[in-house]
Amino acid sequence: MYLEKLSLTDFRSYAQVDLSLEPGVTVLVGYNGIGKTNLMEAVGYLATLSSHRVSSDAPLLRFGTERAVIRAKLVRGGQSTVLELEINGNRANRGRINRSNPVRARDILGICQTVLFAPEDLALVKGDPSNRRRFLDELLVSLMPRHSATRTDYDRVLKQRNALLKSARAGKFTSGHEATLDVWDQHMARAGAELLHARLELVDRIRPHLRAAYAQLTDGSKEADAIYRSTLQDLLDDDGADAGYAADPSAVGRVEDLRLLSVAELTERYVQAFAASRRKELERGISLVGPHRDDVELILGEAPAKGYASHGETWSMCLSLRLASYYVMLDDARTGGSAPILILDDVFAELDVQRRRKLAAIVSGAEQVLVTAAVDADIPEELTGRRVKVVPGGIEESESR
Repeated sequence: MYLEKLSLTDFRSYAQVDLSLEPGVTVLVGYNGIGKTNLMEAVGYLATLSSHRVSSDAPLLRFGTERAVIRAKLVRGGQSTVLELEINGNRANRGRINRSNPVRARDILGICQTVLFAPEDLALVKGDPSNRRRFLDELLVSLMPRHSATRTDYDRVLKQRNALLKSARAGKFTSGHEATLDVWDQHMARAGAELLHARLELVDRIRPHLRAAYAQLTDGSKEADAIYRSTLQDLLDDDGADAGYAADPSAVGRVEDLRLLSVAELTERYVQAFAASRRKELERGISLVGPHRDDVELILGEAPAKGYASHGETWSMCLSLRLASYYVMLDDARTGGSAPILILDDVFAELDVQRRRKLAAIVSGAEQVLVTAAVDADIPEELTGRRVKVVPGGIEESESR
């Protein structure tokens, strides 16, 4: 898959901009603050319905406007698809596919697939668990768009359950509320089990690619790995005998064994876990068990990457995670999916020469690679291709190198 045309209206700094693209490598060059990242952010948003820079949509609208529009023409094989996404300040976002009637924004998920590398990726290693959960869930939705509804359902139930627990902490909890909490436990257990099951399968797919990617980017002296840490397992470790597992202490076992359980079995484990943690949750007024509190522990050699990896190793781990997601998407493409568009947003300026060259050599064979840089000198020689100069409010003619 590749992006042939991109058009933005009132998106970030652009009142209107149109960019024609082609397969292979395209480098957008322009000084910092000129708007290169805005273009890449728009492509990434079209793929994931989220920005890698901000957590809300409001900053995406050009100041003083009420909506922004992203239009794109994507080509896969001999077939082209026109996508349009309207980002609204005061109502739900809407999408269009091939100029059809408007649909929900999430209905366009999976059509445009991207893997975006950016300086913000350092948070994947150095940041809190929410960054790693978001990485997993965005990749999950890209591969299987139906899981967008899974995430939405879980977030909705979690919000309702937390509101009930908060009212209990405020002293407004009655026996009737307890019956309601039992109902929400069932809903949250089911939604959480579906999300956990999908995440565990995805981490299984990522791990061999992560090891391979890290070896490609480094001298291979250390091995990278990723281990999913579930609060479901934490509760078993802390309160196993009291959590209702005593009758069958081997039912879950170690974290890796969670992968062997079906969604129905994980649902039952969650119901038991909620019962075991209810007293603590009522005291604190918040849900303590569930995928919203899980983490992915990144391992480098024998130690956790967070807190132990050097700056260079941290960058290599971040890049390896993105490359692993790219390789997972390529696996999917071989069974009917689409090869993703690779986006490298101001990444090369952050890397030493060796890592620049290794990363460039790895990605140069992708169907389409979009790169941004402040100066052309930041781009390794391995990334030959089209150069586009970004200027205030738009772009200039391009050239090939």
